[in-house]
Amino acid sequence: MTPFRFRCEEAAVILRPKPVPSAPIKSTRQPALVFIFITLFLDILGIGLIVPILPKLIEEFAGGTVETATPMYGLLAVLYGLMQFIFSPLLGNLSDRFGRRPVILASLFGSGLDYLLLAFAPNLAWFFVGRLVAGITGANFSAATAYIADISPPEKRAANFGIIGAAFGLGFIAGPLLGGFLGDIGLRVPFYVAAGLTLLNWLYGLIVLPESLKPENRRAFDWGRANPAGSLVALRRHPVILGLTGTYFLMNLAHQVFPSTWVLYTSYRYHWTLKQTSYSLALVGLSAAIVQGGLTRLVVPRLGERRAALLGLMLSALAMLLYGCATAGWMAYAVIALGSLAGIAGPAVQGLISRNVDANEQGAVQGALTSISSVAGVLGPAVATGLFGYFISAAAPFKLPGAAFFFSSVLTVVAMLLALRSFRREPPGPVSPAATTAPGLHVDSAGG
Repeated sequence: MTPFRFRCEEAAVILRPKPVPSAPIKSTRQPALVFIFITLFLDILGIGLIVPILPKLIEEFAGGTVETATPMYGLLAVLYGLMQFIFSPLLGNLSDRFGRRPVILASLFGSGLDYLLLAFAPNLAWFFVGRLVAGITGANFSAATAYIADISPPEKRAANFGIIGAAFGLGFIAGPLLGGFLGDIGLRVPFYVAAGLTLLNWLYGLIVLPESLKPENRRAFDWGRANPAGSLVALRRHPVILGLTGTYFLMNLAHQVFPSTWVLYTSYRYHWTLKQTSYSLALVGLSAAIVQGGLTRLVVPRLGERRAALLGLMLSALAMLLYGCATAGWMAYAVIALGSLAGIAGPAVQGLISRNVDANEQGAVQGALTSISSVAGVLGPAVATGLFGYFISAAAPFKLPGAAFFFSSVLTVVAMLLALRSFRREPPGPVSPAATTAPGLHVDSAGG
């Protein structure tokens, strides 16, 4: 080799652009994940803020009696769930077309304005308008979960989906506590606080939130898939996902026994006071935050998504069975500790679903899942309260206060069987570009 040629090659090596280090990518993902966590936390916090005061406001508007307020309160809850059911696939598909960032930020801004609308609402009709808007903007959950899928490598998706449960758990604790405190100051104060926090988060996202969906992974908007029926029909193209979607639905349906009957069940069977019930709910929320926000990151990578999902479902079925059998309040607290470990199932199932679809379909699939959970939120309370009410009534052939929990346990077992059936259909390797792993890493399709 001539000295001249050697010098030229040496110069080429020196002038060659250096590879971009991985640190900036990690630092970009971290603020984004924090923002999504805050967004989901504020979604639940906002709901929790108004839970203690909304019935009282409705009583004022509806004539000042619990009897006249109860139907209106139930109708508002159904309306909220119905809007989420309709608009979740729409927002999910819009995020597949235009990106996650504009959909999330627009929903946050609309949610902040909606809280202000409710704060100034002069009559019950405006409350119905406000809950319509709240249900629509609350459907940003689909875009937020798709964002998590975008920025997470397949082997870390289940762990990162765990922040959803952590956000729900912490929001479930802080919301009602803060709402009750602010409601004592004034029934409209919680709406002002929720509006301020949401708009501040919108401004924070406007500054720091990068777009997660690459241009090459975007797809044309399809009205046929942007509605609840179309989004569910589209899942038929993925047999594995269709089965896991059934698991996801039954999990959510079974879980509705807690928000629907917990207060009724514990006050009837254990004669708990409102304060005792609040303590138990706070423990449930804290346990969910610890398990899904922390333990999931340790357990799922070691067990794999499949085994983690099956273990979580088994623990959930057992916990619900024990809730129904518990004859003393201290037993219920013991079951809470066991049942909280079942929280690993949800992130594991979502992780399995996410890595079995293409990158340009994440929003649509997450929208379909949000619609499904909305259906469970509408059907579940009616089934759970109906079973509880019937089996403590004089018309029942025998007293069975835990009937709703027993039924939910059966639903969870069926969900586990559907998951097992789906696992047999899953191909042995990555099924889509979204499911490919990083160099040097391997994700066993068996969950190991």
